[in-house]
Amino acid sequence: CHHCKSRSASAPTDTSKIHYEKFWLYRHCSSVQQRDRQAQKAGQLFSGLLAMNVVFLGSAFISSMIFNQVAITLADVWILLSILKVLCLFWIIYYLLGTSQQPHAVLYRDSHAGAIWIRGSVLLFGMCSILLNVFQIGYSTILIHCKSRLEIVFPSIGILFICTQAYFLWHHSKDCIQVQHNFTRCGLMLTIATNLLLWLLAVTNDTLHVEIESQLREVEQRFAGKAPSSHPHWCNETTLCTCPNTTICKVFQKGYILLYPFNTEYCLVCCSVLYVMWKNVGRRISHHHVPHTKPKFKLQGVVFGPLLGTAAVIIGACVFMMYQIQATSLAPSRQVFVIYYSYYIVLLPLMSVGAVIGTIIHALEKKELDTLKNPTRSLDVVLLMGAALGQIGMSYFSIVALVATDPRDLLNSLILSYSILLIFQNITQNVFVIDGLHRRRVTPPGKEEDTKEQNYEAYSQRRVSVLELGLEIRKASLSYIHTYSHLSWKRRVLREISFFLVLCNIILWVMPTFGAHPVFENGMERSFYGYSTWFVIVNFGLPLGVFYRMHSVGGLLEVYVTA
Repeated sequence: CHHCKSRSASAPTDTSKIHYEKFWLYRHCSSVQQRDRQAQKAGQLFSGLLAMNVVFLGSAFISSMIFNQVAITLADVWILLSILKVLCLFWIIYYLLGTSQQPHAVLYRDSHAGAIWIRGSVLLFGMCSILLNVFQIGYSTILIHCKSRLEIVFPSIGILFICTQAYFLWHHSKDCIQVQHNFTRCGLMLTIATNLLLWLLAVTNDTLHVEIESQLREVEQRFAGKAPSSHPHWCNETTLCTCPNTTICKVFQKGYILLYPFNTEYCLVCCSVLYVMWKNVGRRISHHHVPHTKPKFKLQGVVFGPLLGTAAVIIGACVFMMYQIQATSLAPSRQVFVIYYSYYIVLLPLMSVGAVIGTIIHALEKKELDTLKNPTRSLDVVLLMGAALGQIGMSYFSIVALVATDPRDLLNSLILSYSILLIFQNITQNVFVIDGLHRRRVTPPGKEEDTKEQNYEAYSQRRVSVLELGLEIRKASLSYIHTYSHLSWKRRVLREISFFLVLCNIILWVMPTFGAHPVFENGMERSFYGYSTWFVIVNFGLPLGVFYRMHSVGGLLEVYVTA
């Protein structure tokens, strides 16, 4: 077909720079291209098997630590993860100084991979994770008389790992490496597996949280003049290692709890970027796939979306500050919880209605779907669907707990409504964003002539006369102008909705990220499921929810630009 011919013609002709992949299983293939394709599949298979075995080994260690703390301790898990971090550090340094410096190592760069917002997220969450490790080191140093030295060594290795990985992802996330394919795939998969295990440990390990909570409760009991024995389940062996009554120790405790979600976010974001790099190993991008012009973000033709979104952000910021002031000084009052959940109950239906209207407009439009192979977009879809499971799962757990206790109570009915609306909002927004990501970008009227000039050679190859070419361009331009004027109102509405949802997702990302965790602090679900169980549920769902909001902002901005 003509399309296939144009793609092959646009591929680079200088084959001397191309390093075709080789694999010992397929060394007898007659065709170089076939051998390259089979070797690529085999390399992905073996590197995937490596990651799977590492993840299963680490999961077995972490599970054994949870269910049998005598045989496998937290120190054993830290030793395993430290070994994996050191191996990843060696590979990253080798990639930076060796692999990427080889001749013709990076002939192509994926323009869709490593968007500035996701690389910025790596830096932001990385810096917060470094600060978290610093707080952990400081806390353990103050209590060095009753703490293991491993509790200082492990976060120190973590700081080095985070810094090196963040630098690596900032500078090389777009690479389509063309040399040392299998070794690079294995290194990337080992790093992905290490980040997944760090995330799993962060989700399940509540040791330090229980220790800090028990000390804070003991202080509150002394302040209230109560005997510590009124809460015997908090007063375990951890109270023997008590933080001295100093300001610096309280800062380390509060800072650790506040920054804890950032570490899980960092692991998830790094996994997504590393996976795209793994898919791009050995990928050769033809000129047909390279965009001639990058879409630019412009605030043109949008009024109501920014106004409504800004109002949502301002009100949300006021609610957030009100909640945080009470949460940091004393236990949040019932009234603050009512205000917090009422804000969500008003905002979530508006977001859902906007997403439904946007999906209907997508269905009414006659824009073609973009069916070109795009690993970044495929990953975006998977991440949106997967990350939404965090909030949806937490909502269902809350619904079960509320219905089983007292759903007619005012606060409980608000939390129940919030949970149901959150599920519906996640689903409708996912449908809108995923459908928008697969729509082809409409070329603005001013650039139609540029597009026709770029296609002039293709027309001349088909031996079209100058007169016929002019008539064809004029006919296509008139048809395009008619279509543009007919669909302009639809695109304006899409841009309004997209911008409104961007601002709403930003405030819904900021509120849980920087400390507002009423889902854990209202105490209802915690008393129903128990501290440890609800801790795992929240630390599994909350980081995924934050990651979902952050990832939705990137997807919605792309929908806004392509509208």
